[in-house]
Amino acid sequence: EPLPPPLPRKQLQRAESLPEPAPPREDPREDPPARAGSTRVPNPPRHQEGAASTCLPRDRPCWGHKRPLTKSQSLGTPVARRGSVGPWGGPVEPTFTTPDAELGGLLQPPASGAGLCAVLLGAQRAALARLSARARDALLGQQERQRLLAAELAGKGWAGLRLLGPEPCCDAGDAWYFRVGPAAAQSPVVLAAKVLKSRSCSLTVQTSLGLHCSIQQVIGHFTDALPRELVLPRSTGRHRQARPGEEDTALLGSRRVLQVVLSPEVPYQTLADFVKESHQVHKSSPGHYERLACLLLLQVCAGLEHLKKQNAGHGDVCPENLLIVQCPCPPPSQQGKETSPGLSLPRLLISNFFKAKEKRRPCSTTQEQDWAEGFSAPASPLADELNVGMLIYTLLHVDISLENALGFGCNRLPEIPSLSIYSTGLKRLAALLLHRDPCKRVTVEEAKSILQVLLWGPRQELFARSERTPALLQSWVDLKRALLLLKFAEKTAGAGGSPTLEEWLCCQYFKEVTEHTLYQATQALYA
Repeated sequence: EPLPPPLPRKQLQRAESLPEPAPPREDPREDPPARAGSTRVPNPPRHQEGAASTCLPRDRPCWGHKRPLTKSQSLGTPVARRGSVGPWGGPVEPTFTTPDAELGGLLQPPASGAGLCAVLLGAQRAALARLSARARDALLGQQERQRLLAAELAGKGWAGLRLLGPEPCCDAGDAWYFRVGPAAAQSPVVLAAKVLKSRSCSLTVQTSLGLHCSIQQVIGHFTDALPRELVLPRSTGRHRQARPGEEDTALLGSRRVLQVVLSPEVPYQTLADFVKESHQVHKSSPGHYERLACLLLLQVCAGLEHLKKQNAGHGDVCPENLLIVQCPCPPPSQQGKETSPGLSLPRLLISNFFKAKEKRRPCSTTQEQDWAEGFSAPASPLADELNVGMLIYTLLHVDISLENALGFGCNRLPEIPSLSIYSTGLKRLAALLLHRDPCKRVTVEEAKSILQVLLWGPRQELFARSERTPALLQSWVDLKRALLLLKFAEKTAGAGGSPTLEEWLCCQYFKEVTEHTLYQATQALYA
């Protein structure tokens, strides 16, 4: 019998066919640039039946999703990876060394001014992200060196450490901190040995957390007898009472086998100590001190937000467990204008964690259920919103109790005196965090956005002549982001030095903020 006629070969449309592989060059990863106005369509590639689609060289870029072609891009030009091609066929983020041949597509028709503006804004955002990453690395230290140090100290306990002082450098609510270093005599590294006061603290949570500037880092931990050279202070009662099940290790006599955590950050006091020592500064320089209070609260909110993303339970953010770590001092040429000689901005670390079950905020408006939510279990911390709200009063030296915060003692919160431009905003934020109805409280993420607006704007004066709209806020963000980069460029050309902690926090704000989050934050703050 005669064979049946062959099936007709399916014809591909030229606009959807794969381009012909370019002839080999010195560097096969480089593709010929597209010519503006080119309309030449190459012949579709001829593949053998059953041939695999991976016949192209491995070092050639992979093909992305099909996109409509423009006049400045012909089918002969390979489609680059997603996010690496701009509207004119060149790189999304041009640099000062980008060849003019690639920039020409942006500067000639049909490219519009809006396209040029979009490219510049994208380059500014990318530059701000790189600057923020460098500043974070400078604050947190070199992670590779810390990993090597952790491997060196693993399994050695106190024998691998050199004691740098017999008394603790910081007495926190949950631990004593001693300054130690590696046993090598010439090592300049200084670490903190965190001696836990209680066995109820969970190290599993802390050791599993990702890297964050507001979370205490851990490079090692062990359980060992306390060296006789170290002196544990007696209980003085200046910290809060121990939770049920906790023990005062200083009164245990010869029982000195304790849990020890090693951290690269050495605290010198707690937030409770910081507040006690800052009364005079608050009176003499209220604007400077209350700005510091906003920056400290911002670090707390950022750390709690990180814990929530890690599903790591809750942090105990009482003042006795929040650690104060000294930042590197700026060079003398940078001091004076932005730094008060009385008090400088320190790093704040969350160091105590609870392995608590995830709880949803209750929708009931009754005070009794709200009270029960906070104290239903001895080991369960309060809601993060309540903790941050009460921290505002603590930092502003205004006495408040949980009964007053939830409306048991009186019908309204204690009055916060207006001493600076930050007082009204902090008072508004405290009221939103300590609202008697849990459903009407702002979240920690929203509180972080409000603090950023309070620190870096936009101020309420921006809306005196124009209505607050997302378009206006987006224009404000674009302008401030460009001015911030100019500020850093001038600083580098002048005194130089690494960005400070406040500058890094500012970078984080303008790197992440959108017009929608800004609209919600300004609406809550200026309502």
